[in-house]
Amino acid sequence: MIDITIHYSGSKINGLLIKGHANAGEYGMDIVCAAVSALAQSVILSLTKHLHFKINYDVKAGYLRINLQDAPTELTEAIFSVAVLGFMEISQKNPDNVAISTTRG
Repeated sequence: MIDITIHYSGSKINGLLIKGHANAGEYGMDIVCAAVSALAQSVILSLTKHLHFKINYDVKAGYLRINLQDAPTELTEAIFSVAVLGFMEISQKNPDNVAISTTRG
């Protein structure tokens, strides 16, 4: 199971924590895991390469954490929201493989 936690600061997303494996296919062929990973990695690339935003992140097998160093903006919210919409769609179609929760702080 992939557990995705969306962290909010006020009404805007300021980070993600993704842990686990979908186990929806054999290693290297798991399309659910690949989809979640691609969306999450795209957030990192979009924030750093496109917006030049400072973030803290850690990527390991079965683990990805992203946190903004500064307060979220409308632009960071747009990037996170696209990924979250994708995560929600993946979770809806694969409820035994992906779970989503939120935290506010």
